[in-house]
Amino acid sequence: MARVYSPGALSADDIFATGMRDQWHAVCPSDWIERGAIRKLERLGEQWVLFRQSDGEVRMLADRCPHRGAPLSQGMHLGDRIACQYHGVQVGGDGTVLAVPGMPGCNLEGKKLVRSLPIREVGGAILAWFGTDPEAEPGPLEVPERLSDDGISAFLCYVEWDAPWRFALENLLDPMHGAFLHHESHSMAGGATSARFRIRETDRGFFFEKTDQRGVNFDWVEFCRTGVDWVDLEIPYPATAGPGGSFGIVGMATPIDANKTATFFWRYRRVSGWERDVWRFLYRTTLEARHWAVLEQDRIMLEHMAPDADQAENLYQHDLGVIRLRRMYRNQAEEQAKRLADA
Repeated sequence: MARVYSPGALSADDIFATGMRDQWHAVCPSDWIERGAIRKLERLGEQWVLFRQSDGEVRMLADRCPHRGAPLSQGMHLGDRIACQYHGVQVGGDGTVLAVPGMPGCNLEGKKLVRSLPIREVGGAILAWFGTDPEAEPGPLEVPERLSDDGISAFLCYVEWDAPWRFALENLLDPMHGAFLHHESHSMAGGATSARFRIRETDRGFFFEKTDQRGVNFDWVEFCRTGVDWVDLEIPYPATAGPGGSFGIVGMATPIDANKTATFFWRYRRVSGWERDVWRFLYRTTLEARHWAVLEQDRIMLEHMAPDADQAENLYQHDLGVIRLRRMYRNQAEEQAKRLADA
């Protein structure tokens, strides 16, 4: 019987390891998907194929032909569809079989048999809705205001880390590591190496912030849930770094699989007019290399942690943000697994 391919039920452990469903996730930089090209990706432990149609719209399909399960990513781009290389079956961007050249008029034609994900392009990145019900409409998406504000200029940095997605996100919910791991950084050398923290609730998540220091180092982070999960933080900049005030980061972490993460960092400053041009020039010529050096410190640390490092910890007050995040995701994973099992 013809059917849309589905990965089936997932356990709470599966979801916790490979990412939350029924929400938006950043998938890849937009410029990865050129017109006429096909790109294979793994996200949330599943295989996908992306292509940009001749009208410029990006499509994302399960990488599985509905005929015999061959990878569509090995096929041919035909403008608004992909033709499977194995037997020529043509699948449109919404997952509908448009033609079966080997047997025109067969009962596969006209049926939606391949899973297709809703797509949005935001700030130079492609976001997709990973729903548990292929027939349900995607949930709302509120774009981080740092990426939609015309008074802010941002650069997208994309990197893949050989570490679980939760390690990457928890790293951002840990402001205190900046004073130690990055203490020789051009922007995080100042401030105290001891602090007290608090959680401050918001209508979209929470702040995790130092109670006794602000505007000196990596002193706060906001975790936000607006259809997609993201964090916002600011690091004060010296005057030598040019105009724009503090240097900000919007961060997202998307699981590739249980042990590898696609990380997205939008680095931004509030600038306009000629100051915008100065900031962008300084970033490309001087500051970008320094930022990559800081990211490399994070990468090395996280990739050398054992995959089960979070199972043998002794946490203290600085880890309240991490604890809050884990409990939230664990509860969500259990709820989603129950809904899938009941369905």
